[in-house]
Amino acid sequence: MYRTRGLPRLIKVATNALRSLWAEPRPTNPPDRRLRDRALVAVLICWSVLEAVLREDMAPLPLLLIAALAVVAPLPWRRTHPLVAAVVAFSTVTVVDIVRVLTGSQGTLPSSVSATLVIAYALFRWGSGREAASGLGVILLWLPITCVAESGSVTETVAGYAFFLFAAALGAAIRYRTKIRIRDIDQAKARERELLARELHDTVAHHVSGIAIQAQAGRAIAASHPERALEALAVIEDAATRTLTELRAIVGVLRSPKDTEFAPQPGVAEVQQLATDGRTRPCVEVTLFGELEDLSPAVGAAIYRLAQESITNARRHARHATRVTVAVTGDADQVRLTIDDDGSAAGGRAPAGYGLVGMRERASLLGGTFHAGPAAERGWRVEAVLPRTGTPR
Repeated sequence: MYRTRGLPRLIKVATNALRSLWAEPRPTNPPDRRLRDRALVAVLICWSVLEAVLREDMAPLPLLLIAALAVVAPLPWRRTHPLVAAVVAFSTVTVVDIVRVLTGSQGTLPSSVSATLVIAYALFRWGSGREAASGLGVILLWLPITCVAESGSVTETVAGYAFFLFAAALGAAIRYRTKIRIRDIDQAKARERELLARELHDTVAHHVSGIAIQAQAGRAIAASHPERALEALAVIEDAATRTLTELRAIVGVLRSPKDTEFAPQPGVAEVQQLATDGRTRPCVEVTLFGELEDLSPAVGAAIYRLAQESITNARRHARHATRVTVAVTGDADQVRLTIDDDGSAAGGRAPAGYGLVGMRERASLLGGTFHAGPAAERGWRVEAVLPRTGTPR
């Protein structure tokens, strides 16, 4: 009874998986023809010519040239047109092998035919689900024919199938690994956008609350103290100007509908609180220079968050680090944040980590730049430059 019930369920799962594979679209932005592709074609052609000249156990020259050109010529287009490359290469080699079988031609094809493994890999790496399935059919049609033409043993036949299945599986694995990584990067960017939007929303809400309080106070004293009412209007005007600036920064930034705390966000002044007393390792030293007053609240919060995240990364990943220095420098137009640690180069920090992706996204949203990588002499450096107004791109 259990087997009877489980079989239809298994068939349904397999059917859904095949439908999902069939509907799989092509990966976006495949690399175009590159210089190394042309170099690969040149090397394979030269190698085929040398084999035709020097080796005596080769197939007839016309078949040899047709097979070599059919496999090598489509290589530069294997990423942008994977199915066309596979059909041209494998169909031509299939015809060549059929001719060899029918005519009884002796000899082997050139070693460049092994480039069909590259085409099989590219088919599953860059092709859509339909293209991969169609191309796999062409490959499976060619494999038994070439085994007959080569008159190989059972072991060689099994090895041939294994090589091509491995190439296809490798292409599919790298494809889905890249897809998952792109998804994770997008999620990291979305989280950073959400966090930035929440902070901007909190700042605007704080300003609006102040405007409402000042308006109520001005209304209460307008009759008895008109001059104080004018002062309240001036405060309202200033707060409204700041609020409009922050509202412009919110445009284009996504926000999750979560509960919000109507309180000011940490800014440049709070960066000083990230310093340590030297008892813990690594020791964190913070220095502030230049004009750091009247920064956009979004920029101040970003400086604090970037410094906080960089220090956390240094504590987690900077091997043998004893000191982390944080420097914030402001001038009339921009604010520069620099974080250096003295950890060893073998710290194993990945430059493309999702934390760095979020930090780069935050700096970009505010119209700034971000860079993280090994320092010139030792350790790791994080550097961000933000405009004082935090104008998004």
